[in-house]
Amino acid sequence: MPPNVPAYLLLALLLAGTAASAARRHLPPVNAASAAAPVYIWPLPRSSTSGNRTLTVDPDLALDPKGPGGASPAVAEAFQRYRGLVFAPWAHAARPRGGRYDVAKLTVVVASANETLALGVDESYAIYVAAAGGANSIVGGATIEANTIYGAIRGLETFSQLCVFNYDTKNVEVRNAPWHILDEPRFPFRGLLLDTSRHYLPVDVIKQVIDSMSFAKLNVLHWHIIDEQSFPLEVPSYPNLWKGSYSKWERYTVEDAQDIVSYAKKRGINVMAEIDVPGHAESWGNGYPKLWPSPNCTEPLDVSSNFTFEVISGILSDMRKIFPFGLFHLGGDEVYTGCWNVTPHVRQWLNEHNMTTKDAYKYFVLKAQELAIKQNWIPVNWEETFNSFKENLNPLTVVHNWLGPGVCPKVVEKGFRCIMSNQGVWYLDHLDVPWEDVYSGDPLEGISNKDQQKLVLGGEVCMWGETADTSDVLQTIWPRAAAAAERMWSPLEAISAQDLETTVLSRLHYFRCLLNHRGIAAAPVTNYYARRPPIGPGSCFVQ
Repeated sequence: MPPNVPAYLLLALLLAGTAASAARRHLPPVNAASAAAPVYIWPLPRSSTSGNRTLTVDPDLALDPKGPGGASPAVAEAFQRYRGLVFAPWAHAARPRGGRYDVAKLTVVVASANETLALGVDESYAIYVAAAGGANSIVGGATIEANTIYGAIRGLETFSQLCVFNYDTKNVEVRNAPWHILDEPRFPFRGLLLDTSRHYLPVDVIKQVIDSMSFAKLNVLHWHIIDEQSFPLEVPSYPNLWKGSYSKWERYTVEDAQDIVSYAKKRGINVMAEIDVPGHAESWGNGYPKLWPSPNCTEPLDVSSNFTFEVISGILSDMRKIFPFGLFHLGGDEVYTGCWNVTPHVRQWLNEHNMTTKDAYKYFVLKAQELAIKQNWIPVNWEETFNSFKENLNPLTVVHNWLGPGVCPKVVEKGFRCIMSNQGVWYLDHLDVPWEDVYSGDPLEGISNKDQQKLVLGGEVCMWGETADTSDVLQTIWPRAAAAAERMWSPLEAISAQDLETTVLSRLHYFRCLLNHRGIAAAPVTNYYARRPPIGPGSCFVQ
C-alpha cells in the first residue's frame, strides 16, 4: 500500500491554502505528467505530476533521515550509492563557495525499522520535490516517504533518475519540478534467472547483475547455480559435490554465496536458489558416482537409492543457512526417464514398488518437495510437474511456467500460485525476440477472475547461460529485461496508455543510456539480434 503521509506534511498541507490542499488530497491520475511529454523514469511510476521548473541539486546533498527506519544503515548505504551515481567524483571540489542550491538535503522518512526482506514486502514510496517557498511547494527540497527501508530504496532509485547533469552549467538538476510521485509494484515477484552452471560467472559479475536489477526495480535473483554441466557450489555436508565444477577456479564458496545474498539484500533483492532434480543433475555424480543409476545412465539421479535423498537433504540443509528467502526452486523439468528402465537395479526397484517411470518421476519430485518443506521453504517447480501430476503436488507449490502461454490460467484455476516465464517472450537467450515482444508479455494474460489473478506472483526473465558468459551476459540481459521489468512493476493502465514505437521506445533508449552511464553494458535497443554491437556510428539515444 502507498506510504502514509507523516503528520508534519499533513500540517503543511492544511497551511498551504484551501484550494491547493484540496487538489492534493486526491490521488493524481496515472502518469499525469505524460500529457505533455514522456516521463523518463523506468519503470513508469504508478502516478506522477510535474511542473515546469528546473531545480539545482547540491553536490554535497545531505541525507536527513526520519522515522523509525530512516536511520537504518541500509538506507544510509543506499543514499551513498546513489549519490555516487548522480554526482561526478569532482563535483564536491568544483562546488562554488557559498553556492546556493534548491535541493540541499534529501529527507527520507521510513515508518518501520524492520529489515526483513520477504516475498510481498512493502516496496511503495512517495516522492515530493519542490523549491522552498515556491507557489506549488508543500515542503521545500526533496522528500521520500516509505513504509519500509525497501520502499525507501526504490524511491532513491526513482529520485536518482530525476537528477540530470547539465553540461553547460555543470550542475545536477531536477527538471519539470515540482514532482509528486506515488508508486508501488504491480507484482511482488519480479525476477531474473542467472545460470552459472553452463558458464561460470565471477562473483563481481553477479554483483554487477544485481546492481543492474536494482536500477530496473527487479527484486528476485533466481540463481540457477547447478545443472548437468557443472556443480560450482561448496556443500559442506557433501564436500565432493563441487568436484563437478569446471575447474577449481570456477567455484563458489559458502562465503561467496553469503556475500552475494547480503549484497542483494542491501538492494532490496531476494536470492532464490535452485537445484534442478531429478534431471539436470549429471554433474553431481562427478563427486559421488553412486548418485548415477549407472556409468551409462548419469541422468536422472538414482530414484531407487536412499543415498540420493540423503544428499538432497544435506544440500538443502546447508543451503538453508545461506539463502533466507522463503521460496526454493526444485526444478523438475525435462526429466527423461528412459535409462531408469534399462538399469537393472532401478528396474527391479520399480517392479517391487509397482511403479512406472512416470510414477517414479512423481515420487522423486514429491519427496524432494517434502525435504524442502521440512526446511521451511515453499517449493517452486517448473511446469512439467503440474502438467504431469497436478493433483498430487503439495498445495504450497508455486508453478513456474516456461514452455509457452496459457499455463498460468490453468495453474491458478487449480488453486496453485504461478510465476510466468513464457520462453516465447521472456527467455533472454532467445536473441531473435525483440524488445517489443518482451514488453508485450503479461503474467495475467488469459486470467480475468480477480481472485485467481492474486495467485499470480509475477514473472521472471531467464538468462540461460549456454551462449552467455562474462564477455556478453550483461548486454544479453539489457535492455530487453527492462521491458519485462516495467511490465511487472507499472500499472497495466499506465503501460497501455503509451504508444509503443514513440513514447515507450524513447524512454527505453533513455534507460539504456542510463545503464551505460552507470557502467552496465546494455546493448542497443533496436538491434535485430540482441547483444549485437551497433551497426555504425550514432548516439545511444537512437540505437
